Amino acid sequence: MEIAISQTHEVIILSTSQPITCNQTLMVTTHRVFEPDLNEHQTVFGGKILSLVDDSASVAAVRLTHATVVTAAFDHVNFLAPFRLDDSLCLEAYVTGTGKRSLEVFVKVIGENLTTGKRFLGFTCFITYVLDNPDAPALPSIQPETDEQCYLCAGYSQRYQERRTHRAGERELTQHLTLTAPWLTD
Repeated sequence: MEIAISQTHEVIILSTSQPITCNQTLMVTTHRVFEPDLNEHQTVFGGKILSLVDDSASVAAVRLTHATVVTAAFDHVNFLAPFRLDDSLCLEAYVTGTGKRSLEVFVKVIGENLTTGKRFLGFTCFITYVLDNPDAPALPSIQPETDEQCYLCAGYSQRYQERRTHRAGERELTQHLTLTAPWLTD
């Protein structure tokens, strides 16, 4: 891989002759649940989980791109089991597919009851990031290594097509939305 530094001191990938493995982008972090993380149901607030997930997944994205990326979409978001006080959240994120300027990151959050040691799958999603630089070279392909990674990477093309279809519907939807303050209408 050839790398250059731009005038703004951003690392730019010039060529990508070999695929990058999912594990080369892997980001793992653990967060302990404390009372301020909880909602009125005494489980971790969903917005807190989404924030942790986006923060973590962006590290996996930048490990691949070595450039600024922006969050474009969350999809296939699944809150599978609640996280409670005395649990930890182990977030794992890695790249599962690339386009010319976009990439997909898979995130799973494994809960662990710190008292009993019992582990459970609590959350999964895919996040699409887009390179901030429209003139950036094409991203390298991704090479899975584990059974999980092979399964997820094999589904990338289908999810990519689903996102394209969804974006077209979103463009139509936004044409029908008003920006008028509802409290100012007659």
